[in-house]
Amino acid sequence: MRAGHTVRVVMTHSATRLISPATLAALTGNPVVVDVFDEPEPGQIAHIRLAQDSDLILIAPATAHTIARLALGLADDMLTTIALATRAPILVAPAMNPAMWTHPATQAHVQTLRARGVEFIDPTYGVMACGDEGWGKIADTPVIVQAVQQRLQRTHDLQGVRVLVTAGPTYEPIDPVRFVGNRSSGKMGYAVAEAALAHGAVVRLITGPTALTPPVGAEVVRVQTAQQMFEAVQAAFEACDVFIAAAAVADYRPERPLPTKRKRQSQHWTLRLVANPDILGTVAQHKGNRVVVGFAAETDNILHHAQEKLMRKNLDLIAVNNVLEPESGFEGDTNRLTLIYADGRVVPLPLMSKRDCAEQLLQAVREMLLRKGRLTA
Repeated sequence: MRAGHTVRVVMTHSATRLISPATLAALTGNPVVVDVFDEPEPGQIAHIRLAQDSDLILIAPATAHTIARLALGLADDMLTTIALATRAPILVAPAMNPAMWTHPATQAHVQTLRARGVEFIDPTYGVMACGDEGWGKIADTPVIVQAVQQRLQRTHDLQGVRVLVTAGPTYEPIDPVRFVGNRSSGKMGYAVAEAALAHGAVVRLITGPTALTPPVGAEVVRVQTAQQMFEAVQAAFEACDVFIAAAAVADYRPERPLPTKRKRQSQHWTLRLVANPDILGTVAQHKGNRVVVGFAAETDNILHHAQEKLMRKNLDLIAVNNVLEPESGFEGDTNRLTLIYADGRVVPLPLMSKRDCAEQLLQAVREMLLRKGRLTA
């Protein structure tokens, strides 16, 4: 409501045991409906009116029972009747005991709903009211509000375009405790995935280890190592229209990871490394008329190294930044990119947020899709 939206509340009978409908009616300034026969506006069938007039339906918190009813297409109360009658996007924020969230039946219902286009604001890890600890705690309110805002702000200029994004670092194990990695936070790749969703694209995000919450609506594949990311990209590449490789993949891995933790034995330890697969370079050789975009984090001879990588890997576009520049390196919220095209164009961008960088990148991607005939204006 503070963001200027009109809010109508629908409650299940169980919800009324926790909070009064009168309280929510007073807060929103609109009548609250509970029973399927509630008709607060004369001459209007409430469940049809609410289903058709809503720009978005948010179900929060969503119990395991409600998720199951939605998946089965039941219409046994006002909430599920509206959900079945609407053509508006539906966001679901689950909240339940960890055992219930991870139960195969619940996860099957979640997958069913995802396949129908329902989007989930995944629960977080925390302590439940019952005292159990685990995954199932409802997402924080600012996260839910942000997901609603982003879903409402989506455009459709990339409607139906299948975008594959990699993000974050890879961790290459030395032993069960140590690994070879880098300082990537995943923020740039997650911003690209988020922006692509906002433009109506179908997004698959292959992510290395990060502390970030994936954008709502993306299909997420989690990996640890470069080999795992390579296999995930190979499995998804054939079906994509655009591949944006924003992950900071480790170039090398320990040749023989140790099965147990190595104890401190001397002042020196020689670790032999071998090259990881070149994910971007391998799949880009078979890109056809897909758009393939790479990233380059450099410290010297910025343009030269980026242009060489662009040509060697057969890319359409590469986004390069100098990680030694203030506010343009790993872990931060801003970046200063230079876009280099395969046709020789060089477009420097000013310092801006990583989300704004993603928007600039997707604008370039859209132009290339139009030229390649994979998108109509």
